[in-house]
Amino acid sequence: MRAKKLHRAKQAIMLMEYDTALRAAGPYSLLAGVDEVGRGSMAGPLVAAAVIMPDRICLHGLDDSKALSNTERQCVVRKITQTALCWSVAFVPATYIDQYGLTAANMSAMRQAVASLRLQPNLVLSDGYLIRNCPFANSALVKGDSISQVIAAASCLAKVVRDQWMQHLGEHEYPGYGWERNAGYATVEHRYALRTMGITPEHRRLFLRKLFSDQITSKDDAECSQGRLSLFW
Repeated sequence: MRAKKLHRAKQAIMLMEYDTALRAAGPYSLLAGVDEVGRGSMAGPLVAAAVIMPDRICLHGLDDSKALSNTERQCVVRKITQTALCWSVAFVPATYIDQYGLTAANMSAMRQAVASLRLQPNLVLSDGYLIRNCPFANSALVKGDSISQVIAAASCLAKVVRDQWMQHLGEHEYPGYGWERNAGYATVEHRYALRTMGITPEHRRLFLRKLFSDQITSKDDAECSQGRLSLFW
């Protein structure tokens, strides 16, 4: 436990120091990070977050969101929203993903998140790849959520917001799919619910066609827009 806490403390400092050095080299007084979550989910929206942090503020507990537990992420997100100069979150629904594809949806979510920031950044750091038609100067950083404080903060914020939204959908809108536990991903529980309960308007037909190409037709798509559609196989 002590070793884990020490590692987290060192990681938080490293993330801060990377951004501090980049701001000084620019100079980039307003450095934004953006990241998205939900790419591989069978249901629910893509969610992107953008964050601008003040210089030389260490967020203890911050790390790549995938390295943190749910409780740790929620704790660090409270710090992010209280400390950040500004932050924003953008949703892209399943219908958009089906119509335009996953790559376009990713770009749209990140563009919306960046454009919604209250302050205009001098530079936007994105995780992994450049943002198409980004409204500000943009630099991509491979595995950025483990290198840059602002990307790690955006990653954690997007993850927590999306998980909370999927919990709401799972508990109040479409119970039975386990979204409060699986966040819309293709777990055994979710796949079994698809077999027994059918698809919902929150499901991504684009993904389901790849998984169950012989079960879902264009006629099914039209019927599903009115509600749930049972699949039998």
